[in-house]
Amino acid sequence: MLDWQQRWSCDSLVALPPATSQGVTLFAKNSDRPALECQPLCLVPAREHPAQASVRCTYIEIPQVRHTYRVLGSRPYWCWGFEHGVNEHGVAIGNHTVFTREPVADTGLLGMDLVRLGLERAQSAREAVEVMSELLARHGQGGSGFADKHWPYHNSFLVADAREAFLWETAGRYWAVQRVEEVASLSNHLTISSDWDALAEGTIEHAVEQGWWPEEAEQRFDFAAAYRDHSLVPAEVSSARHRRTCEWLSQHRGRWDAARMKAALRDHYGRLDPHAGVNPGEAEYFTVCMHADPVGTTTASVVAELALPEQCPIVYWASLGSACCGVFLPLFVDTDLPEVLARGGEAEQEDSAWWQMCRLRSAVERNWPLHLTLVREILDPFEEAVQAQLAELRGAPRERRQAFVHTVVAGALERVADLVRRLS
Repeated sequence: MLDWQQRWSCDSLVALPPATSQGVTLFAKNSDRPALECQPLCLVPAREHPAQASVRCTYIEIPQVRHTYRVLGSRPYWCWGFEHGVNEHGVAIGNHTVFTREPVADTGLLGMDLVRLGLERAQSAREAVEVMSELLARHGQGGSGFADKHWPYHNSFLVADAREAFLWETAGRYWAVQRVEEVASLSNHLTISSDWDALAEGTIEHAVEQGWWPEEAEQRFDFAAAYRDHSLVPAEVSSARHRRTCEWLSQHRGRWDAARMKAALRDHYGRLDPHAGVNPGEAEYFTVCMHADPVGTTTASVVAELALPEQCPIVYWASLGSACCGVFLPLFVDTDLPEVLARGGEAEQEDSAWWQMCRLRSAVERNWPLHLTLVREILDPFEEAVQAQLAELRGAPRERRQAFVHTVVAGALERVADLVRRLS
């Protein structure tokens, strides 16, 4: 049996145009990983590949397709795949650890590999689900999701584009998919019950054979009831977080914008100190902006504005490190990525934006109420000013937007360096 206090957790949200204030799909995700695992950004250009080419993923090699699309994503330094990302067609995908009754394979495609493969090969959210489903059926999922130990896991995925979104939840090679009506969120457990829109071939039959679902059941097949494993992880680790994000999405329906999504990803149940008044046995210890190693710490976040590419540029708001004490930087899939955002490996380094944000989080952790208040007093006005300036650049040429990105990144890192000095 796996020890539930392993490193895992993630939360994601999506609001489709009817639920947003500007009629643009919003996709948001916190990647919760080991606190000192660097997760730099990665920009993969579109490429043509020769016939019979292959691609080496984290653990296995698979056939390559003839053309792959341009992708911007967040990648733990040691693996090939992405925790989350967006491609040139405005498809966004993020993955989450889930615990199922199905055995986990020692090798195969990581959930992070499937994220990158879906982004590189799909022009829509619907096509991405089809691509990843075919890859899962052919190659399976497995292999350790961590650099420092062998600990494989199954995955769920939130997949979105400018028009629609899907929840895709897996257990080995079996899966269920549900089309999102207006809003949805995922955390670290299976959520699709009898409201699925499609299942992998053999999903019901396999559950019946294993004794997880009665053969003569009168009700419609419940995927989560059959496949979710409740024995490995206490429900409060993820269920409370999922309930909180679902409540937000419902309460603010029609009013969602990028700023509100960023606030959601920074949440500690309204507290400055994420652990004030709670202990590890309580649900509120596990916050959406996570600070709960070894279970997980938020180490990268994204809020993506998924407008149709022909209407205006796709905006990828990236936060490196913990969202609560970080700054969201506006990036574009069609512009260059500042090198400081792409640097970072196992060891701390001065010229890596991710490691600079890690130092800021460490400084904040020494006195949450005092230090986080100061950080937000400095970074919130900066972020708000950037948001206002960005509104004037929606139709600007690529070169102008690229210059804007470099200016914003430089200004943000200057403020971060100054905060680290003051808090140290």
